[in-house]
Amino acid sequence: MNTMENTAKILIALGIIIMISGIVFYLISKTGLGTFHLPGDIVVKKEKYTFYFPLATCIVLSIILSVIFNIIGRR
Repeated sequence: MNTMENTAKILIALGIIIMISGIVFYLISKTGLGTFHLPGDIVVKKEKYTFYFPLATCIVLSIILSVIFNIIGRR
């Protein structure tokens, strides 16, 4: 295989991953699962804008992903 074929396969795989991610996010938004906020998330509401930074959510996701990758990495 040459590098052009490898690049094409990588781009196709990335496209499929992005498409699946989009479908998952769409379905999550339709079910209402994406509307909850953890205590510790930063929300600033002003007259013309709202700023939301999911600090606690990022920490929880980081811990979960670290545990998963440590389990996978030990094999």
